[in-house]
Amino acid sequence: MKICTSLGRRVLALLCGAALVMPLATSHAAPAVPPVDETLMRDTIRTLSSDEFEGRGPGTAAEPKTLDAIIARFKAAGLQPGNTGPDGKPTWLQDVPTATITGTNRSPLTITGGAEALTFKPSSDFVAGSYRITPHTEVKDSELVFVGYGINAPELGWNDYAGIDMKGKTAVILVNDPDYAMDGEDGLFRGRRMTYYGRWTYKFEEAARQGATAALIIHDTFPAAYGWQVVESSWSGAQHFVQTANDGADQTIANGWVQKPVAEAILKAAGKDLAALTAAAQTKGFKAVPLGLKANLSFDNTIEKANSHNVVGLLPGKTRPDEYVLYTAHWDHLGRCKPDASGDDICNGAVDNATGVAALAALAKMSRMAGPAARSQVFLAVTLEESGLLGSEYYAQNPVFPLAKTVGGVNMDALPVGSPAKDVTVTGGDKSELTAILHKVEAEMGLSEAPEDHPERGYYYRSDHFSFAKRGVPMFAVERGTDLVVGGKAAGTAISDDYTNVRYHQPSDEYEESWDMSGMKQDVKLFYRLGRELADSALWPNWHPNDEFRAIRDKSLAETKGK
Repeated sequence: MKICTSLGRRVLALLCGAALVMPLATSHAAPAVPPVDETLMRDTIRTLSSDEFEGRGPGTAAEPKTLDAIIARFKAAGLQPGNTGPDGKPTWLQDVPTATITGTNRSPLTITGGAEALTFKPSSDFVAGSYRITPHTEVKDSELVFVGYGINAPELGWNDYAGIDMKGKTAVILVNDPDYAMDGEDGLFRGRRMTYYGRWTYKFEEAARQGATAALIIHDTFPAAYGWQVVESSWSGAQHFVQTANDGADQTIANGWVQKPVAEAILKAAGKDLAALTAAAQTKGFKAVPLGLKANLSFDNTIEKANSHNVVGLLPGKTRPDEYVLYTAHWDHLGRCKPDASGDDICNGAVDNATGVAALAALAKMSRMAGPAARSQVFLAVTLEESGLLGSEYYAQNPVFPLAKTVGGVNMDALPVGSPAKDVTVTGGDKSELTAILHKVEAEMGLSEAPEDHPERGYYYRSDHFSFAKRGVPMFAVERGTDLVVGGKAAGTAISDDYTNVRYHQPSDEYEESWDMSGMKQDVKLFYRLGRELADSALWPNWHPNDEFRAIRDKSLAETKGK
C-alpha cells in the first residue's frame, strides 16, 4: 500500500528554516522491548466491551464507567494525570464540548440567471448542511463559480482560486485530485493515491478560507470512491462538530454535494460543458470560471450541545521533558444500535476500539517498566472518533502539550485478532521521514511491507492521526498485514473479511476468551519500538518536500526555534 519509493534515510531537523540532515542512527542503543502484558490487554478488552458498558456511547451513562476504567489502568501503569483542571489541579480528563446540528425544512436548490430557473430536490438531487451553529441557514442569490478541484497548494504551484474574489459566491468543485485517474503515483498529486487536497473536508475548508458563501462538490462515483447513497445517508441526519468560540462563523454558510447530472444541467444552463471544464481543471494554470448563475437554498437547524472527555496520561521525559511523543487510540463506540436477529442491540466495539485502548494500557506499562525516555510520552484515549474524529480534533485545536513541541506519534485503531504477520501495511504511503524509522524497525523485527489496498480512497484522512497530521505533526498509521505466520494470506484475508462483513459496527463485535492475542502482542511491540525510537532520539521528523503538511510543520518548527 504504500511506502513504495525511496528508503531515504534523511531525517531533517528543521530549525529556523534551515534543514539540518541528521542520520537515522542515534547515539543510544536500541532499547530492549519489555514484555507485553496479555492479561492486562484481555482484561481491558473484556471490561470495555462488556454489555455493562453498553457500547461506550459518548455522553451516555456508560461514559463515566469507561473513563474510570481507562484512568484505573493508566494509574496502575504509573502514569501521571496529563492535564490541569480549572482549579489548577492535575486531572486525567480533557473536556470535549460538541455540537450536533440536524437540518430540517430543507428547501430545493434553485438556480437562476439562465434561460429559465432550475430547481433541484433535496436528498435525491443535492444535499447541504452548515458548519455554523445557527438556527437558520440561507444562501440567497449567491453567484456560482466553477473552481475546478478547489485546491490551493503553494508547494505545488497550484491555485484554483487565483485571481478571483470568492466573497459572497458559491464554489462549484470537482471531487478528488486532478490526477486521480492515473494508474500509478507519479502525478503532481500522487496520481491514484488521494492526497488531502482530494478529500471533501479539505475542499469545504479551503472554500471558507477563500471567503466563499457556500461550496458544492460535484459527486462522481469513481473519483469519490462511493455512490450517491453514501453521500445522501451521511448528510441527511445529525451532523457532529467540535464547539468553537465563534460557533463556526469562519466557515461557509452552507456546504453540500450535487449529483453529477445536476452539475451537468447547471453548467449547460451557463453555456458550459462539465467534461470540457473537468479536462481544463486537470491542467496547472487553470483559472476559475464564473458561471453567470445564482444559487438559492435554505434550511433550519436543530442544535444540541454536549460534553464528552478525552483521557490524558503522561510519562515525563528524563532529559527533554518539554518534547512529546503521542500514543493515541479512541475509546468510544456506537452505544446501542440496530438489533441483530437475536435482539442484541449493543454494539460492544471489542475490536473497534477496545483493542486500541488495551494497547494504550499495555504500552503505558511497558514504557514505565523501561524507565523514562529522553522525551515525555503522552497516552491519549480520545472520544467521538465514530462521530467524525471529534475528540482528537478538539485536542489538536486545544493541545494540552504544544503541537510545535510534539515530535510525532502512533495511532492505534482496531487491532485484528489472530496470529502474528510477516508484513505490515502503512496507510497513506511514504509521506514523511517517519518512513525511515519504520523501515529500520521493520528490518529489526523481520517484517516486510505490503501495498495499501485502495490508496485512492484516502483512508489516511479518516482516523484520529489525521487531526494531528493536518496541523503538522507526523503520525504513524501502521497495521498488521494479512500474510500471517499461521495460515498465510488465506488466513489473514479470512479474518479481515469476517471482521469487515460480519462484525464491523455490529453487535457481533464482541470479545471471546478464545481469541488468539499473539498478533496483537506483535502489534504492540511494533508500536512500542516506533514510539520509543522517537522518544529516545533527538530526531524531528518532517514531512517530505511537497507533501501537503510540510509547510505547516516548517512554520511550527521555525517558531519553536525562535522561542
